[in-house]
Amino acid sequence: MAIKCFEDMIAWQKAQDFAVVIYKDFKNNNDWDFKNQICRACISISNNLAEGFDRGTNPEFRRFSYIALASNSEVKSMLYLALRLNYIDEIRFKALLLRAEEIAKILNGLIKSLAPNP
Repeated sequence: MAIKCFEDMIAWQKAQDFAVVIYKDFKNNNDWDFKNQICRACISISNNLAEGFDRGTNPEFRRFSYIALASNSEVKSMLYLALRLNYIDEIRFKALLLRAEEIAKILNGLIKSLAPNP
């Protein structure tokens, strides 16, 4: 079955779920700059997948999938910082990092599937 809309993509669904979790986990954080950055990066994952999908070509979709992957890496980096700043504990850090790593694996598979055939 071919995916007909971006909402059907597992990567997009998991990225949306991840954004909700990040928003909830950091909603009471008083470091506005940190909270804003991690939330914006997390939102960027699903938004870039949606935009790339609707561009209608594999090269464009692949390009935006790479951007989504980079945003996911930014969130991962911010999670390491959150741990070091004691914004989250080790248990929460590991749980969030696992989500980010799962999304990265899915995105890497998507990117490979969109590569031009040699």
